[in-house]
Amino acid sequence: MIRRRVAGLACVFALGAAATIPLPRSAQAAEVTSFALENGLDVVVLEDHRAPVVVQMVWYRVGAADEEPGKSGLAHFLEHLMFNGTETVPEGVFSDTVAANGGSDNAFTSQDYTAYFQRVAADRLDLMMEMEADRMVNLVIDPESVDAERQVVLEERNMRTENDPGALLAEQRGAAQYLNHPYGIPIIGWKHEIEGLTRDDALDFYRRHYAPNNATLIVAGDVTPDEVRALAEKHYGPIPANPEITERHRVTEPPQLAERRIVMEDPRVAQPVVIRTYLAPERDPGDQREAAALTLLARVLGGSGITSVLAQKLQFETQDSIYTSAFYDGTSLDATTFGVVTVPLEGMSLAEGEAALDRALAAFLEEGIDDDQLARIKTQLRASLIYREDDIDGLANSYGNALTSGLTLEDIEAWPDLLADISEDEIMAAARKVMDRRHAVTAWLSAPQGAEPEVMQ
Repeated sequence: MIRRRVAGLACVFALGAAATIPLPRSAQAAEVTSFALENGLDVVVLEDHRAPVVVQMVWYRVGAADEEPGKSGLAHFLEHLMFNGTETVPEGVFSDTVAANGGSDNAFTSQDYTAYFQRVAADRLDLMMEMEADRMVNLVIDPESVDAERQVVLEERNMRTENDPGALLAEQRGAAQYLNHPYGIPIIGWKHEIEGLTRDDALDFYRRHYAPNNATLIVAGDVTPDEVRALAEKHYGPIPANPEITERHRVTEPPQLAERRIVMEDPRVAQPVVIRTYLAPERDPGDQREAAALTLLARVLGGSGITSVLAQKLQFETQDSIYTSAFYDGTSLDATTFGVVTVPLEGMSLAEGEAALDRALAAFLEEGIDDDQLARIKTQLRASLIYREDDIDGLANSYGNALTSGLTLEDIEAWPDLLADISEDEIMAAARKVMDRRHAVTAWLSAPQGAEPEVMQ
């Protein structure tokens, strides 16, 4: 059993030329304990006794990027069917039981993982583990419910994707960004492939991937490691490991040699936008410095409000844009993207808006980063990581997300200090490396020329 405190939560540190700033501290920082059961289930306990509440999360190391070709949306489809019930907990009873005990539950799917969680009073953890362990191995999928659940997924796609030009553009951009890697396929799946998913597809995926030796159990809140170990041994311990579980091996992208461009028109678009994404490295275990530099770069360029570089240059100095942003999330098993966004001033063409964006980026690469701005961003980022301690849901989520994306507890604990340690030179080096137009997808989204914007239903 390994026990540790969340790193860096009691720190006071100086940044650049800024004065030393005392940062807020939680009344009691979460203590982290980790162990594994004999069947391969990894367990992480985030002990925090400030409120009599507990969050249980089971993270499976399988997501949309692990689906077979032609079966897009299967991981998400199975997530829905996991609420179909077992012989001992019929359909609907799981969530009803959680609610009857004053709690809440849900699930979500990403490219790299699928997670299920409940938030309840601490003395209900035994019951939650009993039910979650039951559906890890005893899922029953009623053939009559498959068609209905598939229709629910299709309606979800209609609502979140088909009715949103921005979401449709994101799909097209992803497909252009990744020619070979499955990250280019939407998590919810392509509509025509969702329509073909079957009960056998879901059961086969479930039996191949849902097992204790392919999962991480995160328990956060008013518990002790000994309590969690006893309950985990009681409920998850008897489930046998799946000997066919192996390391995930995915195809890789061929070298991108030229910029890819998308021009998309939709009458529902009210405000034209230019979005560019570049292939970017992910956070790797034991090697997070470049990802930390890119995390700070996104804040510097567009993630720190009106003081960010793109806002200052495009919204205030030249007034070529009414909105700017930059984004990057390195918590990914494979290569991810770094993005910049501009919404050109009304009356400007998208070509003019993109040209203005390019000038702003070129000026930034030439001028570098303001020391005071970087100091503020580092302080704000460090504070946000500390305040996260007050939200056991968010804390459990961040640990599960990182661990099922290939990182270790040591990587998670090192992250706050690593962000503080990254220099301006490292950020600029990462910027010059990543912001290569040959590795980019540039997308324009607008309404057709002369069209009146339609109201989205």
